[in-house]
Amino acid sequence: MSPGDEYARRLGAWESQVSRLAVRHSRLGPIRLLLAAAAAAVAWGSLYGHWLSPLWLSAPVAAFIAAVIYHGGLRRGLSHAERAAAFYRSGLARIQDRWAGGGRQGERFGDVRHVYATDLDLFGEGGLFELLCAARTRMGEEALASWLLAPASLEEIAGRHRCVGDLASRLDLREDLAVLGEGTGASVHPQSLLTWAESPNVLEQPWIRWTARLLPILCVASAIVWAVAGIPAPFVAVILIEIAVLYRLGGRLAEALDPAETAFEDLKMLAKLLVRVEREPFAAPAMQALVRALASHGQSAGRSIEQLSTIAELAGSRQNLAVRWFLAVPLLYSVQVALAAERWRRAHGEQARAWVQIAGRFEALSSIAQYSFEHPLDPFPDFVEGPACFRAADLGHPLMPSERCVRNDVDVSGSTRALLVSGSNMSGKSTLLRAVGINTVLAMAGAPVRARSLELTPLRVGASIRINDSLGEGTSRFYAEIARLRQLQDLASGEPALLFLLDEVLQGTNSRDRRIGAEAIVRAFLGRGAIGLITTHDLALTEIRGVEDGSVRNVHFEDEIEDGRMKFDFKLREGVVARSNGLELMRAIGLKV
Repeated sequence: MSPGDEYARRLGAWESQVSRLAVRHSRLGPIRLLLAAAAAAVAWGSLYGHWLSPLWLSAPVAAFIAAVIYHGGLRRGLSHAERAAAFYRSGLARIQDRWAGGGRQGERFGDVRHVYATDLDLFGEGGLFELLCAARTRMGEEALASWLLAPASLEEIAGRHRCVGDLASRLDLREDLAVLGEGTGASVHPQSLLTWAESPNVLEQPWIRWTARLLPILCVASAIVWAVAGIPAPFVAVILIEIAVLYRLGGRLAEALDPAETAFEDLKMLAKLLVRVEREPFAAPAMQALVRALASHGQSAGRSIEQLSTIAELAGSRQNLAVRWFLAVPLLYSVQVALAAERWRRAHGEQARAWVQIAGRFEALSSIAQYSFEHPLDPFPDFVEGPACFRAADLGHPLMPSERCVRNDVDVSGSTRALLVSGSNMSGKSTLLRAVGINTVLAMAGAPVRARSLELTPLRVGASIRINDSLGEGTSRFYAEIARLRQLQDLASGEPALLFLLDEVLQGTNSRDRRIGAEAIVRAFLGRGAIGLITTHDLALTEIRGVEDGSVRNVHFEDEIEDGRMKFDFKLREGVVARSNGLELMRAIGLKV
């Protein structure tokens, strides 16, 4: 069964569940009203009319309570079914190329100064991050974004391949994670949790622990003395001492409890995620090692976070009226909860950062696994040794709808160190650069690629495709472009080798300076072991001088004019383009040329 068929089957089952539960939910409201009315009638008849025994009141009250409990479970079940249905709708939208604008877009990770993030549409609506991201936590989003923004080592990529291979078919696991919590967006803000978990304890003094144990016992004992002997003085004295203790510790109690209380909902979400992951019987040793790393002092991370979640819930109960009036002072409620929080921090605080990182890593792997499952024809790339190279068969752009995606073979290897791509406007030059770049980003992140096959050495992408001027910084487009080229030149001296993608290089200057500058830039890049692609519609640039023969190969895109309209097949061909469509385009819109 194809991924789309499996999603459709499961979506149908969940939508049927939603319909059934919605009908029950709508019917139960009137039933609750009837039970409440019956309870009121029996209460009136027994308490005022005296024609029924008060014992009869227990039946409608019990029925009403049972209906309330059942109604609550029904609401939770309906919400769960709706989230599951939404999960499969989103999956079908991705498979059917209707996903743009419907997912998390990762705008906060975008940086116009990054050497390819903006050029390759990694973030924002319709970007690569939106296509991939299945994270339910911010650390998952951050891990995935970091993988897309920087290449991994070959060892790390191999490990990710093994993990993704194990995770890809685990659809039940991804469904369970998708329906955790109350919403479908990303939650858990790790920095507040880590700041609290890694802070020193503030209630370590022995007198605080002994006071917290002794005074509640004395309070209960003195209350019994008051009740039995009618002597209130001991009870009043203990209460006054407890008030003094709470006043003295007020600031420290807030420091110990407020962050945990604030993160309560996040902690519940994180605990559920970790408990579910720990329950999964993974086959890959790398995934098993990931789960083993979640243990702390013989206890799983999920259970430990659940304990902290309970402590946070108790901390939040400080505002409850019953707690404030009856427990806060006599039992030193806040002190007891704060000491429990600090015991947790003493036992597990040092492991919290590792847990957060592992949770983020798992969600990034799960995001790639989801993409792999939904695109079974997209293979993992093969990494080869030797000089920098990029050899792709039927390379396509993963962000383009499949019916509009034209695939091409791209070979930059052996004696060929760069492709000079010529062609007319709108013929596909920039799209080719982006396809090469974004597939390299996927490969270096450990993800499948949109190609029939891809062989490459480890590469670092650097692009000059979408460069704009900046009024705020007072820079022209040409200055912004040469500043980016300087960035790429510096990258070309490092490891791994640079894959440079230059679109209409140096178009902001005159033709003489452009040719001299472009030749110098290409020579500098190739001299540092880089490979790449350069596009141009300026045919004067198709003869790069000062480089070894054959190291720069000319390829081109063509167009045709039929009935006054431009037609493109977006197929890459050898050699220099024979004609340009600039004048025809001008004439087509009515300019007198």
